[in-house]
Amino acid sequence: MDESSTYSNLPTSHLLGSVPSVISEEKKASFAVPEAGIQYFPPNNGSGGSRGRGYQTLEAPTESFEQKPPNNWKGVFNISSYTQYFNVDTDVVINRLTSSFYPTAGDFFSKIDANPDLYGHIWITTTLVFMLSSFGNFATYLMKKRTDGTTSWSFDVGYVNVAASGIYGYAIVVPLAFYFLLQYLGSNASLIRFWCMWGYSLSIFIPTAFLLLIPVEFLRWMIILIAGMASSCFVYLNLRSYIEGVNDLTIMVVAAFLLQMALAIFIKVWFFP
Repeated sequence: MDESSTYSNLPTSHLLGSVPSVISEEKKASFAVPEAGIQYFPPNNGSGGSRGRGYQTLEAPTESFEQKPPNNWKGVFNISSYTQYFNVDTDVVINRLTSSFYPTAGDFFSKIDANPDLYGHIWITTTLVFMLSSFGNFATYLMKKRTDGTTSWSFDVGYVNVAASGIYGYAIVVPLAFYFLLQYLGSNASLIRFWCMWGYSLSIFIPTAFLLLIPVEFLRWMIILIAGMASSCFVYLNLRSYIEGVNDLTIMVVAAFLLQMALAIFIKVWFFP
């Protein structure tokens, strides 16, 4: 038998010449492996009663990152629930400060209706506490030096405690009391808006503290009475426009006016005697 015909009938898959075909099969296998490893599973969105384990999608659910406002009493103790009341910029605060120096407008509640803030309330009261405690001591020093230059003088730290207790207490308790009274009398009231309005009503006493450094008693009384009248009219007119249409609440508005005047007299008598 011819040897060439015998070897030609043998399978060539194991010969050296068959290496390219083997490489071709390996290439096909190498491309098939990653395709076989890709599997698609349904997202675990809690449907069909399966809320526990399962395959998750690559995209995280956006609902878990959203902060929803609390609907129960626990939101009072949550700091994030108050962030919306500090979402104001400098222009808004300056505009509201300017409005507080024009008490005859009576439209402050309409300006803050969309976004009442507590930033101005805290900033104004804290600034006023600092100025009353420091300028009150300085005014006492000027008065004593004017009457008797040899009299010794010392800084009274008690002014800080009285200023903090008086201003913070007034700015928090008085709006809170009016809120509960109006709610009890059947009128719609907003505590945040009351805090905002009463806080800005105290802004006029900040420049007044500078003027009260004048060591002339008659001018001091004129300055504090004018400032107190302007602040009282601001509270009176805005509160009256807010509860307009509600009967038998005139005494509430008058009481707010008198309380604001009482605060002005308290500032003069205690800090600038």
